Amino acid sequence: MSIALAVLFVALAIDRVVGDPPGLWRRVPHPVVLFGRAISALDRAFNRKRMPPDTRRFNGTASIVVLLAGSALAGYLLHALLAPLGALGFLAEAVVVAVFLAQKSLHDHVRAVARGLRRGGLDGGRAAVAMIVGRDPATLDEPAVCRAAIESLAENFSDGVVAPALWYAIAGLPGLFAYKMLNTADSMIGHKTPKHIDFGRSSARLDDLANLPAARLSVLLIAAGAWLRFGRSSARRAVGVALRDSGLHRSPNSGWPEAAMAGALGLGLAGPRVYAGVRVEEPMINASASRIASVADIDRALAVFRNACGALAVVCALVFVLAKML
Repeated sequence: MSIALAVLFVALAIDRVVGDPPGLWRRVPHPVVLFGRAISALDRAFNRKRMPPDTRRFNGTASIVVLLAGSALAGYLLHALLAPLGALGFLAEAVVVAVFLAQKSLHDHVRAVARGLRRGGLDGGRAAVAMIVGRDPATLDEPAVCRAAIESLAENFSDGVVAPALWYAIAGLPGLFAYKMLNTADSMIGHKTPKHIDFGRSSARLDDLANLPAARLSVLLIAAGAWLRFGRSSARRAVGVALRDSGLHRSPNSGWPEAAMAGALGLGLAGPRVYAGVRVEEPMINASASRIASVADIDRALAVFRNACGALAVVCALVFVLAKML
């Protein structure tokens, strides 16, 4: 595990600086795109309209088991190929891990919302936020655009940075590949729509389970990021609001980082929203705080995010050193 932590530390540094080069992924498919193609193929083959619900549930469970086994095997074989290469293999594996992290890409997408608002007003902000959230951007005023960006930043910090890092630390490339396959499956077939409520049931439940530890760990990292940027009181609010309000979110995991970010910034997040013309009623997180978020609040959230990512890297380094000493 100690070598994995060293690889992870380097991968976090690479991802923070380089991110996902768009020119590269225009030439070759991103691994997550390949995962998506495999999921779509099984969805087309084993999730047909005429199949009864029990058959769809069985097929969905069997499909995700096959997908997880296949992705874990791919991770194992790739590690076995790289391990004998010494320092070159170490660096190559760090690059592979960095591909599955989302520090810079997430930061850049959320920063684009702030830039859109500053340069293009509400229309610019709506266009930018539509790239990262599923809610109807036409229903959002400027504070709602800002809240949506901050909520997306917090939620995706957990499942786009902390969770893949954690699963790599625990189980190496097999764990990382399996987690990303599961997370991709949940985003594609884990919705409660007529088509996928049965077929995607196992994927959704397994994804909730896989994200459970990372969501809780993200609270501590966001609190650390808030402490570094705003001081101890902000960190205490992050933890306090997370413990109090995380259960108000419809997701068993997303509420933890969102509530922590709400507490750190002193903002009310979540609440009612519109998806595809349908209004979804949800309680506010940190409801006693102001809901009037601004572009400056996006900047503050990004500062907390950067510090939280830095705290994650420091934790990896410290645990690596401790493991070497014991």
